[in-house]
Amino acid sequence: MTKTAAIIGGGVIGGGWAARFLLNGWDVRVFDPDPEAARKIDAVLANARHALPMLYDVALPAEGHLTFHTTLSETVMGADWIQESVPERLDLKHKVFQALQEHCDAAAIIGSSTSGFKPSELQDGAARPEQIVVTHPFNPVYLLPLIELVTTEKNPPALITRAKDILTSLGHFPLHVRREIDAHIADRFLEAVWREALWLVKDGIATTEEIDNAIRYGFGLRWGQMGLFETYRIAGGEAGMKHFIDQFGPCLSWPWTKLMDVPELTDELAQMIADQSDAQSGHLSIRELERKRDNNLVAMLRALRQQGNAAGRLINEHQQTIKTTLTDGPPITSARRVIPADWTDYNGHMNEGRFGQLFSDAADAVMTHVGADADYIAGGLSYFTVENTISFLAEAHAGEHIRVETRVTQGEGKKLRCFHEMKRESDGALLATSDQFMLHVDLKSRKSCDPRADVLARVVALAKQHKEA
Repeated sequence: MTKTAAIIGGGVIGGGWAARFLLNGWDVRVFDPDPEAARKIDAVLANARHALPMLYDVALPAEGHLTFHTTLSETVMGADWIQESVPERLDLKHKVFQALQEHCDAAAIIGSSTSGFKPSELQDGAARPEQIVVTHPFNPVYLLPLIELVTTEKNPPALITRAKDILTSLGHFPLHVRREIDAHIADRFLEAVWREALWLVKDGIATTEEIDNAIRYGFGLRWGQMGLFETYRIAGGEAGMKHFIDQFGPCLSWPWTKLMDVPELTDELAQMIADQSDAQSGHLSIRELERKRDNNLVAMLRALRQQGNAAGRLINEHQQTIKTTLTDGPPITSARRVIPADWTDYNGHMNEGRFGQLFSDAADAVMTHVGADADYIAGGLSYFTVENTISFLAEAHAGEHIRVETRVTQGEGKKLRCFHEMKRESDGALLATSDQFMLHVDLKSRKSCDPRADVLARVVALAKQHKEA
């Protein structure tokens, strides 16, 4: 059964939420009085449709249905999740919550994207305060997994668990902030770095570009895959964190930083920052910067996926929940996915090595379909490719939706042969083929052997069925 999300406020954050829900198969209703809301959300969705599917090796669920509404009542009635992303004014949020609760289901979860207000402040005066939680995301919402889920004692444990489950099902990581605090957790770090950056610019120590370079070429890379404390644990060497604190702790008393001081944002300072930022990035439009950001994030997240680490681990776990059911065909649709940016080369098209990876993934899907799955391999048996002839028929580019159709052309004894066709989803164009011959192998002896009887029976039956079709 399709679930429904109501998005209240269709700016950058609201649009990102809409994309995350929509691309995970939810129906999405949007309320925003801005006459440009549909155009703005379409722009966010274009980026999300380009980037999010690239993270996965399988196709995302069928996209939900997106609608725009002119009244709050129509938007929230019957919705399972309501996400508020209106401007950061407490009086406005209270007014919105009051209107929402007049029309929404009592069982619906109401999440607020606020970065500044505590949930107790949002719940104050609400008809059903137990419904309201903070779900603070990070831009772009459709790619970055972190959601700060901030609750109070008024939120029932069952609602908190349900909120975590829903967010996880979308590929998010709900960081449960059990004790509310101004600016939650992550923004407190960001504010500290922002204050220091403003002073460095104001005092003429560094430009905006030099500060960005210090982050992206240095500690930003470490933080992206290891965070703060694990990074410093390593810095302590074999003696670990205690040694690090003993060695570097005294410097905290030195007057290096100005964390308790905020430079006055005069017109002169604001113009200086704006001018430096224009010199740094003004040659690119916002849409070009967003696409650059998203492609970089996809490549970094996919690298972390390969290592099964940090945010990459979350994507691997989320992919396991995306159901893909194969039928006997013929043909078997053995793979369906989007070509990621890191699969392309200097010619701007998919690298030939990635065709081999794609057809290998298709063969793995066929193996799983006949019973030679992960448990079978863990038991010491598998199929090895001994010959693979690939024909490249047309170019394939990043962002294209493709599928692989497979026919089992030989299935007897130790032998399994598959003929794969890679096709573009939009027009069915044939992009490449693979004639792949595999032998069944004992993983201990590393020599060929007969498959288990039930697997062999499935292979023989498929080969017969595909030959006769």
